[in-house]
Amino acid sequence: MKSDNRSDVRRVLIITLFLNVLVMGLKVFVGWSTGSLSLVADAAHSLTDSANNILGLVTTRLSSPEPDRDHPYGHQKFEAIGALGIAAFLGIACFTILEGAIDRLIKGSQPVTISAPELWILLIVLGVNIFVAFYERAEGRRVGSPILIADAQHTMSDIWVTISVLAGLIGIWVWNIQWLDVALAFPVALLVISSGWSVLRANLPWLVDEMAIAPEAIHEAVMQVPGVLNCHNIASRGLVGRQVFMEMHLIVAANDVETAHKITEAVEGRLEELFGPARINIHVEPPSYQEQQITYDPKH
Repeated sequence: MKSDNRSDVRRVLIITLFLNVLVMGLKVFVGWSTGSLSLVADAAHSLTDSANNILGLVTTRLSSPEPDRDHPYGHQKFEAIGALGIAAFLGIACFTILEGAIDRLIKGSQPVTISAPELWILLIVLGVNIFVAFYERAEGRRVGSPILIADAQHTMSDIWVTISVLAGLIGIWVWNIQWLDVALAFPVALLVISSGWSVLRANLPWLVDEMAIAPEAIHEAVMQVPGVLNCHNIASRGLVGRQVFMEMHLIVAANDVETAHKITEAVEGRLEELFGPARINIHVEPPSYQEQQITYDPKH
């Protein structure tokens, strides 16, 4: 059974929520003071970071790995749903960036004015963003939390947004190249939507019960356990490293229940060692049973 890491996840989310609110406030302040629409849009993008932290806090309260009567397989899919919410936020941010850039191309805008102190503030903002992204990713990997890893991916996209906007503002400050503020918005939008796709791709297999482990790999591991004659009708779902559910039919060299039970416990231990955390359901069959179908096949 997977350990409950929700207290660690909540602690990290609260810390990053405070830092993201600080970042958003500084971007809004500099954006309004300089007249930079791209920086104001960047602040709107940073708003999604704070929203993601709040979403994560709500989600982790629901995503207990412990089963109960209504959720006998645990509640961890709530965490994957939260990660998909982050992907949706990334899509909204991408649309907002493109909309603002196109609007500026069509309608134009007031010249952007920027000073050295304001650039220094943005450099501080960039440093905070970098710290948040690497800290959250490291903690997410340490405690095995997809919501933290997905949120770190989002924050990483925010770093590229801030770098692009900062580069444009430096160009305006040094050479008065006003169009840089708009031109850099388009590649930033591509980076944002790429991050959203990465989050979506990482969590969809968990939600649609895609095969987690090749049945041939499970079969090879099980056949190494003494007393196992064959293993067939193997199925798995979940994500390796997060939580895997496996089921199979096991033919064992045993003529009594106690011996068969010991063999299945050895099989469970072997699979837990290789692919855990795992929850395994085994249907035991006698030595005389014949079956060669390792996995489910619609042709049979």
